[in-house]
Amino acid sequence: MLPSFQSVHFVGICGTAMASVAAALAEKGIRITGSDNNAYPPMSTFLTERGILPASGFSEENLSSEPDLVVIGNAISRGNPEAEYVLDRKLPYCSLPELLKATFLRGKRSIVVTGTHGKTTTTSLLAWVFERSGYDPSFLIGGLPKNFSGGARFTESEWFIIEGDEYDTAFFDKRSKFVHYLPEIGIINNIEFDHADVFENLGAIQTSFRHFMNLIPRNGLLLANGDDTNVIPLLDAAFCPIQRMGFGQEVEVRASDLRLSEGDSEFKVGGSKFILPLAGEFNVRNALGVVACARHCGLDDALIQSAFETFKGVQRRMEVKGTSGGVTVIDDFGHHPTAICETLRALRIRHPDQRLWAVFEPRSNTTRRKVFQQELAQAFSNADAIVIAQVARLELLDPTDRLNPERLIDDLRSMGKSAHYLPTVPAILDQLTASTKPGDIVCVFSNGGFENIHTRLLERLNDGQGNVS
Repeated sequence: MLPSFQSVHFVGICGTAMASVAAALAEKGIRITGSDNNAYPPMSTFLTERGILPASGFSEENLSSEPDLVVIGNAISRGNPEAEYVLDRKLPYCSLPELLKATFLRGKRSIVVTGTHGKTTTTSLLAWVFERSGYDPSFLIGGLPKNFSGGARFTESEWFIIEGDEYDTAFFDKRSKFVHYLPEIGIINNIEFDHADVFENLGAIQTSFRHFMNLIPRNGLLLANGDDTNVIPLLDAAFCPIQRMGFGQEVEVRASDLRLSEGDSEFKVGGSKFILPLAGEFNVRNALGVVACARHCGLDDALIQSAFETFKGVQRRMEVKGTSGGVTVIDDFGHHPTAICETLRALRIRHPDQRLWAVFEPRSNTTRRKVFQQELAQAFSNADAIVIAQVARLELLDPTDRLNPERLIDDLRSMGKSAHYLPTVPAILDQLTASTKPGDIVCVFSNGGFENIHTRLLERLNDGQGNVS
């Protein structure tokens, strides 16, 4: 167990989960400090509104007060001055998942939502269903759910709902984060190759999910995507009860009578109809896991539907940032080809007759590499026009290993798409200001701040100045 603490310093505090836990601890009266190189909205705003002012950049001076505990984020590596100071001075330190397990999860009934895609939305929706049911759950979500004031909350409830990431825990613990989360109920939405900086291939990711499955007890439950060919082979080795979910005839929890419209998605599970105020087939799959889990935990369908009706979504998931000059600007966290494809597919259903732009920053450790060179071209098939920005931190990758944006543009043009490689944000703003017209939809895909491109674009469209950045 970790020692008791009155002061905690977070190294890499602007990570979504790190910031959420830091804010939740601050609400309990613990003195919080933190540092990060990349403080950008919404997390920077989220922290400052709660009286937490992160230090800009990493320095030994940030630890001069020698806090009771230092939490080191998984983006921090050896050589970071604060990590080195902690090791030199033998200060108490841990990873965020270790903090959660020892301090908050032990003794709770833990529901862990995993999968390559849909974790944040599923966890947010499930937490809201439990909240509306009066269960007052604790939760940790890797995003900012609009139904709650933050992405983390710690209550006295027996239930803890947590987003389980397969990414590694810390530089000193290379296991996936979700192996720390003591699952009683596990949800596997899907499995695809991702995190090329951590996993060598799909098989390595499947092995990590097997480790997760082995932690679910005999009196627990695994809810797994029964349509996913990367998930199905893992299920025979489970030691816990399993329910398969999906659209196929062989699954135990089946969505049928699917209807997708501009404003919502409708489906049936057994004899009950559910209407979700989210677009896209992928969100129906997310909701299916929520239905199955909530039923298992004793909630009735009418109560589940009541929560669906009032669900407001998650920041940075098809989030409309505003409309200016008749052009609607949308922010989306998508950075994997499948996530981009499904988001654009949903936006096409929502806006069938409008011109759809996709602006993509290759920023994740996988999309910066050439791993998805071919898949990315297909991912943008539902967009009418595509803009690709420069690969983030490209100097850290060998040119033979990194994504080739020029080749991606050629592939898109060969598909008949209007496509542009514009390395800088000012160049992208110039292009969009000059080329968009009223009625257009611009969806910006990035898992970072992207130099606040959304707000800057809305401002430019408002004043119509195409040569101002």
